[in-house]
Amino acid sequence: MELLINIRAGEESKNIVTRLVQENVENKLNSYLKKFDKESIKILIDMKTEKNKKDLFNGKLQITISGKKYIYEREDYKKLDDLVNHLFDHFKEELAKK
Repeated sequence: MELLINIRAGEESKNIVTRLVQENVENKLNSYLKKFDKESIKILIDMKTEKNKKDLFNGKLQITISGKKYIYEREDYKKLDDLVNHLFDHFKEELAKK
């Protein structure tokens, strides 16, 4: 399995988003991603966060596994960590159904 992570965030929040994505992949998704543990499988995680005009956070998480896309978007979060964790929770729930 090849795992690629792309983080797009503002300068002030990029380190925080990077840490949160790593924690989610290592802790929340570790057991779910094991079923994709084949050499030919590529997983791309693209996380984008930004502050909006209301000074709240918007986020988009797009995960591509062997061509299948999972896309989750949320707006108007006060806490950046809640936003990132919430997006990964939705992906985890979808994987759990399979």
